[in-house]
Amino acid sequence: MASSSTSTPLLYSCIAYRTTILTEHTTSAASQTSSLASLILPKIDHRTPQKLTYTHNQNFIHYIADAPSDHDPDSSSAGGLTYLVVARSSFGRRIPFGYLVEIKKRFLAQHGDPTTDFAALPPYGAADFNATLKELMVSFGTTQGGKQDAISNVQADIDNVKGIMTENIERVLERGERIDLLVDKTDRLGVGAHDFRMRSRGLKRQMWWKNVKLMVLLGVVVVFLVYLFVGFGCGLPAWSRCTGKK
Repeated sequence: MASSSTSTPLLYSCIAYRTTILTEHTTSAASQTSSLASLILPKIDHRTPQKLTYTHNQNFIHYIADAPSDHDPDSSSAGGLTYLVVARSSFGRRIPFGYLVEIKKRFLAQHGDPTTDFAALPPYGAADFNATLKELMVSFGTTQGGKQDAISNVQADIDNVKGIMTENIERVLERGERIDLLVDKTDRLGVGAHDFRMRSRGLKRQMWWKNVKLMVLLGVVVVFLVYLFVGFGCGLPAWSRCTGKK
């Protein structure tokens, strides 16, 4: 991975075909932002063009994902390309998206020959573009001229930056796993409900027998107390007062 220690709010950038990173550069290796790309790329759907921002802690992950409809039939493989940048959230979205528009324009000018099959390129198959990523990340992140170029790109290519979707990365990354977990929990709940019904029936039987035993015991106690009460009045143990015997 190409990297540098240049201080710029643009921390990491890459261009990928589907999940295969073709070129990348990081300006802050210590930030570990490069690992976010491997999490984001599998979640991207190229059936329709996308411009999206994810939030992650103090960073924004911005990307532009092309679809086959964006390109001529002869260059349809370019419809699987994603242009991605990780930037400080304080840097906003206008300049990062302007940067993405610029790297897309330059990358296609350099590698967008109709005969190029991006699907056939190996990982880092366009590593010769790393230096361009570095140059643009520094320029758009630190120089006034670069920032102005970014704003111009946004105004020309993205009508409304505020309309770009923003989602929390944790929620998106976990969506599939949560669905799987929900299905698993549903199955477990079904089994648990059956077990609960069986345990409830057993508990009901136990409680019914306990109540029966308690009532029988209570009845025996009442009969015994009545026996004693009457017996004392009749002169236990001979019951002479009640039988007339002396």
